[in-house]
Amino acid sequence: MQDHITDTMSKLNFNPSQTSGKTITCKAAVVYGPGQPFVVEQVQVDPPQKMEVRVKILYTSICHSDFDAWQGYNEAQRAYPRIFGHEACGIVESVGEGVTDMREGDHVVPIFNGECGECTYCRCLETNMCERFGVDPMKKVMFDGKTRFSTVKDSKPIFHFLNTSTFTEYTVIESACLVNLDSHHPPPPSTSSLNLKKLTLLSCCVSTGVGAAWNTANVQPGSTVAVFGLGSVGLAVAEGARARGASRIIGVDINPNKFIKGRSMGITDFINPIDVEKPVHEKIREMTEGGVDYSFECAGNLDVLRDAFLSAHEGWGLTVILGIHPTPNMLPIHPMELFVGRRIVGSVFGGFKGKTQLPQFAKECMNGVVNLEEFITHELPFDQINQAFELLVTGKSLRCLLHL
Repeated sequence: MQDHITDTMSKLNFNPSQTSGKTITCKAAVVYGPGQPFVVEQVQVDPPQKMEVRVKILYTSICHSDFDAWQGYNEAQRAYPRIFGHEACGIVESVGEGVTDMREGDHVVPIFNGECGECTYCRCLETNMCERFGVDPMKKVMFDGKTRFSTVKDSKPIFHFLNTSTFTEYTVIESACLVNLDSHHPPPPSTSSLNLKKLTLLSCCVSTGVGAAWNTANVQPGSTVAVFGLGSVGLAVAEGARARGASRIIGVDINPNKFIKGRSMGITDFINPIDVEKPVHEKIREMTEGGVDYSFECAGNLDVLRDAFLSAHEGWGLTVILGIHPTPNMLPIHPMELFVGRRIVGSVFGGFKGKTQLPQFAKECMNGVVNLEEFITHELPFDQINQAFELLVTGKSLRCLLHL
């Protein structure tokens, strides 16, 4: 394995002995205000501090959560200049004091929902939350209150994003928010160039969607499923339900182009809300003799959430919320509607405990249990990051992979 790591570093012209402990000047995509274009420029990246790791990013992809944060819809979460990005894979350049579970040259995947392994949340088998390193869109600095990024011209701080900041050639991440793909014996077959591309998706969309079907809902063979919103996460839910043997998977979206891609990911039936004359939940209940066993809301829309909830079968139907809801409005559900046996629950990062459970999930993906290649619809050089966002906004891409 060490020979393979050395070979990988050689191909990348990557020599940590020349950079370890030093400030690195590298290329990053920086945003200076809400909705302003990404500026690809040189930035400074400091060495990792205690329990931190500096990572050379190899591939990063575009997620809708990056788009929402970039637009600054939530004023309380704004921080500029900033380096966005949270879905990537890379190789460890250097580690800070106290880091023992990874070393220079290890292949890693960043996770926005970390796992320290020590807090009461991490020790609880019923949750994948972490008290110190859980997902936090408000966080913009490291734990010492400082940033590891700065401008080249005047050394002004550049803020971090979602524990990760991957739109850069080098980033610094707390070790609790990195999964070491080389730490298991034998290591997963993950370190070829092709596999590293695919495993980029484990940072967010595929883990979130497939995990919601496997861990949060525990979809059973022969069951019925409805997925509301067929973006990357929604299609990952469908892929997870297919892998678990669901007999019927109904996809709901207003973009008919999503239906073409959805067929290859296990969706058996499609509903375009624009084309039906009745509420979608009524249509689904007619199709499934009372409702589906599991419904998944992946749109971030309260009206869609209500449809998803009412499409679940009375008595046992479960609705899982995955969509990000920026609105201050509350759940569109009356308490008495829960008395007929329907349940509703949220899911973050698919219920996976990242550091301890993601390596096994990576192995399953590499063994073909989940088809990752279908999600990568475009690939572009890093300098074309603005074009990549345009593909996302216009609904032309699921995941656009950027090469650094």
